[in-house]
Amino acid sequence: MSQFFEIHPHNPQQRLIRRAVEIINKGGVVVFPTDSSYALGCHLGDKRALDRIRAIRRLDDKHNFTLICSDLTELSNFAKVGNDSFRLIKSLTPGPFTFVLKATKEVPKRLMHPKRKSVGLRIPNHPVAQALLQELGEPLFSTTLILPDGEASMSDPYEIRDRIEHEVDLIIDAGDIAYEPTTIISMVDGDAEIVRQGVGIAEMLS
Repeated sequence: MSQFFEIHPHNPQQRLIRRAVEIINKGGVVVFPTDSSYALGCHLGDKRALDRIRAIRRLDDKHNFTLICSDLTELSNFAKVGNDSFRLIKSLTPGPFTFVLKATKEVPKRLMHPKRKSVGLRIPNHPVAQALLQELGEPLFSTTLILPDGEASMSDPYEIRDRIEHEVDLIIDAGDIAYEPTTIISMVDGDAEIVRQGVGIAEMLS
């Protein structure tokens, strides 16, 4: 059975953040809030935890996952970011955008697109997610919490606990979060292109 932490969505309790990061570092799978939905997360280098997330969502090895980063400097360690891309990402973050970029050697191969060697990255605008990332000191491996029988992420932490408390190690309750898909911007080929229009608005690309 998972632990259940009620963490304030605007002023996260640091002691609970530290305990959450301890769970992540020990191989735990956690449910945590972002600015667009609840998500599943685990340590970047933990293959067993990654496989558990695949099992929860029933995903094959072709599914594209995302690295959740604290800031643009951290993002640049895991993706090849040119000057134009840097300026665009800086103008849109933190916020509900996912950027698809060529991965650097810092990214485990199992997290890359197998052919394009690309990776999805996010810098979320949510105090709890940011507090977790700051305490962890590195990105979180992440995917939106959409269960196999659903089309949207679950928004109520108590419903999440009822459904998957035996499959994860921690559920963070930061209040209800309505599912609003991120806007996905691909920069793999140099030019920025919106490949999915979500809640994030990039007027310079419209």
